[in-house]
Amino acid sequence: MAARFLLQRSTPGLLFSSRSVPAFSSPFLCRGHRLEPGDDELYQRTTVSLMKNEANSGILIHSYSPGGFNIDGNRVFGPCAVLPPAILQWNVGSYKDITEESISLFHMLEPPLEILVLGTGSRVERINPSVLALLKRKRIAVEVQDTPNACATFNFLNSERRLVASGLIPPSHSTALEVKQD
Repeated sequence: MAARFLLQRSTPGLLFSSRSVPAFSSPFLCRGHRLEPGDDELYQRTTVSLMKNEANSGILIHSYSPGGFNIDGNRVFGPCAVLPPAILQWNVGSYKDITEESISLFHMLEPPLEILVLGTGSRVERINPSVLALLKRKRIAVEVQDTPNACATFNFLNSERRLVASGLIPPSHSTALEVKQD
């Protein structure tokens, strides 16, 4: 009995007892116990105060077709350069026309671009390596994608407020989804 008393006194936080008590006898330690809100918590309302309205997220490409693009309600025919906040006609006919001269518009901007998204039409096409080398020297990252994916990538990066621009060639008419009657 004296040894048990000394052990109880000398070991902080440890209590030995001859009594057998189940470990989960407390309602707070058992698995089935649920915490419920008090009366004062039941009728409180949560409120949110809007401190500052978020500015417009910039240009958004709403749709594309073989004829062009719908960019923030503006109908753009043919290839275009989207340089927030401007939308310009881009003088290229196909991905083969994307040259160092045709992308000069993108690397002369101030502040400089972080990312240039190029939409090459219905398919991803290989861009001239000299064009990619020029953009690398200018420290502009390049994403070359088919136009549908380039539009989505541009919208996403622009919504994140990144310094992004896009050169888009409309996709050609696709017959993949047409229903043909025999």
